[in-house]
Amino acid sequence: MRLSRNRNWGHPNLVQFLERLANQAPKTGWRGLLVGDMSQPRGGPMRTGHASHQVGLDADIWLTPMPVRELTRLEREEMSATMVVAEDRRDVDPNVWSPAHVAVIKAAAQDPQVARMFVNAAIKKALCREAGSDRGWLSKVQPWWGHDYHFHVRLRCPADSPQCTPQPAMPASDGCSGKDLDHWFTEAVLHPKPPLVPPKPGPPLKMADLPPACRQVLLAP
Repeated sequence: MRLSRNRNWGHPNLVQFLERLANQAPKTGWRGLLVGDMSQPRGGPMRTGHASHQVGLDADIWLTPMPVRELTRLEREEMSATMVVAEDRRDVDPNVWSPAHVAVIKAAAQDPQVARMFVNAAIKKALCREAGSDRGWLSKVQPWWGHDYHFHVRLRCPADSPQCTPQPAMPASDGCSGKDLDHWFTEAVLHPKPPLVPPKPGPPLKMADLPPACRQVLLAP
């Protein structure tokens, strides 16, 4: 989706994962994948939108079922993703949420290449409620701000990428206890008050702020 953003690039492992999940999705009741941002052609930080998605191992997958026909390029630019979180932000919207949402997120989490995933806390709450007895995959799925239209997938570091920093180890629990989730539904989190003093914008990013390998990438033909 949104091909004009030119963020549909990734490590071969990411492309292969998306292809595996796309082939598996119909078996879960999910028609196919609408893929949002991956990475830029040469990786690195984006001017807008993400702190992650820099090393070709991240992808946003829309929580919108694929239509029964192929979308035109214009539709892929203008179509809106589906909001699956209820208006009060405390749970998923029962008019939109379905068992297929659970199934496709579970299928992604069970892929051995996936290190972790991010969803809205209301989605995590629904997954915890509807996962049933097979709960080992839930620890990979973590609540995070936003992510109410899509879920974010981060893959493990490739074996041939020694400079890739692995994600921290996942917790042993499924992340479904009150200790894990309750604070996400407090008034301070759901309706944060604006700061009394607006934060100042940070200084512009410079090459010196990036890892040395980035210079080699940018200077390559």
